[in-house]
Amino acid sequence: MKFSEKWLREWVNPDIDSDVLVQQLTMLGLEVDSVEQPPALPGVIVGQVVAVDAHPDANKLRVCQVDDGESHVQVVCGASNVSVGMKTAFATVGAKLPSGMKIKKARLRGVESLGMLCAADELALAEQSDGIMALPADAHVGMALVEYLSLDDTLIDIDITPNRGDCFCLRGIARDIGARNEVALLKMLPTPVSISSRASHAVSVAADTACVNYVGRVIEGIDNAVETPLWMVERLRRSGVRAISPVVDITNYVMLELGQPMHAFDLAKVSGCIAVRQATQDEALTLLDGREIKLDSDTTVIADDRGAIGIAGIMGGDSTGCDAESQTIFLESALFLPEHIAGKSRRYATHTESGHRFERGVDPGLQRDALEYASNLVLDICGGQAGEVTCVDDPARQPLAEPFLLRRARIERVLGISLDDDAVVALLQRLGVSLQAVADGWVAQVPSYRYDLRIEADLIEEIARVYGYDNLPLTFAHLSPEFCAVNDLPSDLSVARSCLIERGYQEVVTYSFVDATVQQQLFPDAESLPLANPISSDLSVVRTSLLPGLLMTLKKNLNRQLTDLRIFESGLAFTPDPTFPVQRAQLAGLISGSAYAESWTNPDRQVDFFDLKGDLEVLFARAHLNELQFVADQHCALHPGQSARIEHQGESIGWIGALHPNLQKSLDLSQTAIVFEINQSALESEHIPQFEEISRFPAVRRDIAILVDDDISMDAIQDSVMQDAPEYLKKVVVFDVYRGDKIAKGLKSVALGLILQDNSRTLEESEVENTVAGIINVLEDIFNATLRM
Repeated sequence: MKFSEKWLREWVNPDIDSDVLVQQLTMLGLEVDSVEQPPALPGVIVGQVVAVDAHPDANKLRVCQVDDGESHVQVVCGASNVSVGMKTAFATVGAKLPSGMKIKKARLRGVESLGMLCAADELALAEQSDGIMALPADAHVGMALVEYLSLDDTLIDIDITPNRGDCFCLRGIARDIGARNEVALLKMLPTPVSISSRASHAVSVAADTACVNYVGRVIEGIDNAVETPLWMVERLRRSGVRAISPVVDITNYVMLELGQPMHAFDLAKVSGCIAVRQATQDEALTLLDGREIKLDSDTTVIADDRGAIGIAGIMGGDSTGCDAESQTIFLESALFLPEHIAGKSRRYATHTESGHRFERGVDPGLQRDALEYASNLVLDICGGQAGEVTCVDDPARQPLAEPFLLRRARIERVLGISLDDDAVVALLQRLGVSLQAVADGWVAQVPSYRYDLRIEADLIEEIARVYGYDNLPLTFAHLSPEFCAVNDLPSDLSVARSCLIERGYQEVVTYSFVDATVQQQLFPDAESLPLANPISSDLSVVRTSLLPGLLMTLKKNLNRQLTDLRIFESGLAFTPDPTFPVQRAQLAGLISGSAYAESWTNPDRQVDFFDLKGDLEVLFARAHLNELQFVADQHCALHPGQSARIEHQGESIGWIGALHPNLQKSLDLSQTAIVFEINQSALESEHIPQFEEISRFPAVRRDIAILVDDDISMDAIQDSVMQDAPEYLKKVVVFDVYRGDKIAKGLKSVALGLILQDNSRTLEESEVENTVAGIINVLEDIFNATLRM
């Protein structure tokens, strides 16, 4: 929010300079985004045009005589709105404009010009102008423009967090500054206007709409063609709001000063009763900005007998807007609940100051005061007669906070300081909080405009905020050290990350929210957890696996012609549960594209199942997980012939495999992907390296080849060999597998290398032969294997 420091000081004026004020605002949680100084405008004064003559050599130029307070000066001007008697901004010779231009004596088409009559945009006082700046008749000729417009001001722009809706106005900011400096507010709201008209207008509010309080009144006989006072125009301009017409400017002014959005209807354009109701589905409405939209049935509208004339709390309709011809208006001041307004501005692409405030919460007790304030301004500026106030409210739905307990011991515990009871009471009362003393503290009743104060911790934060974070003492927590076992191993996840990165993978971070359709395709039997308010339609459910995010990452890369990808992600996956979703820490990865970088030395081959399996085996070895098996099995998202369940000590810890061809087609992937996903908990290892002496005695190797059924796995063969073998059988390696014409169909030849070595002696030949013979017998008994000669 942008505002003028001078305007703020009309509400509260502590004895501090601008720099301290800016610092205090930031420390109060109202972070200052920028501080601007208006243009200095040296040499620019108030001038009055006393004569206008045609230029002898240019149809579009005028030769003007300008009174600068001391003499008449000749100025050549091309503005179409220049006229005799007009008071305007006059840049004298030597003046310097914000653009950097310096005014000099000049001759325009042969006529001398001793200055320049300025438009507002040339003085950086407006974004655009249609002519030279017109000043009010009471402007003192010869006075410096900076002095006349009170431009010796500071413009402060603050970033307001969503919970501080009360600070979207000068009054709310003043409350915080006053509480910080122990200064009372200076400005009071005007008294109610005198009723001088019997005019009124019927209002109805339907149940269960966004509206819980609707206040309005008729003001007739106004003149909306008058000029908005310059002081109001300037305050609006310095707050970033463009002046439009007196009535509209007044409603904007009240919103900026008090925080209550308002709207004015031209009553001559309203047909019948004003009704607050829910829109009918696809009901049409033309907004004030000229756009025609279709409304949804969950949108609250202001309507008359002909249909909707405005979106409640966001923007009025064009059909009942005020213009220069308006003479009878209906001023609206209402309270619309944040939960009903939230999201509507984005839905209808209509972001307004009004909607911004209602989404964050407007003071439930402000509507009548704001209406009286606006009525006073309308009568002062536009004239007219005010009618009785019409009020329709629903007290049961008012968003008022319940009292709650504030404990003095809790204040000391959280802030680390002990404050006197009187200091706590005085500080909170300056914020509008009512306190009733009880044995261990106070029962607090927060003011209606503070939607963000609902629990004890909120008030303790307020105490720290207003007391000053920089005034809180530096205290240290009491430390009671305890000796405990130290894990000599690094973090298991960090080991996995390092291992995968070393093997050419890149870590990615994807949303925990995924497309419901994609997740359903991957896991048709799994239940998804939908979001109540998704940020977009393709992020509508919570992920049950990390794979949807990785596959969408692959798709985005393929669409950008990046075909070689090795990525992994660690994060949480969520399983729905009747009480609370179960969170599972997962590690997943994906490879796709070429197995090697393109080069004349490298073969042209696409990655396959065994590339990823090899990477996982290295990862598991690094994590000291030795009792692992890749068990052929089927998964709904994986290729039936290229998928395996990963088991550790007989327990499933994850899956690996190629993406199912049907899914590849439905996800519109131009190439296949090999994926894995495992539980992070499986990487936890208590392995501590231990010294083992290297044998001083020679190792013996014996190679055998056996014929077994083709569906017998290598792991099964190796496990059966090692299970009952003597301790000196150190390793069994599979160094060749053969399928072909030389053996029967359905069989395969497996060549095993048997490594035997004892740590205390040299093995006898007979021991070696007996061991090999025993292994052959085991393979014959278990797998019906035959020795291949």
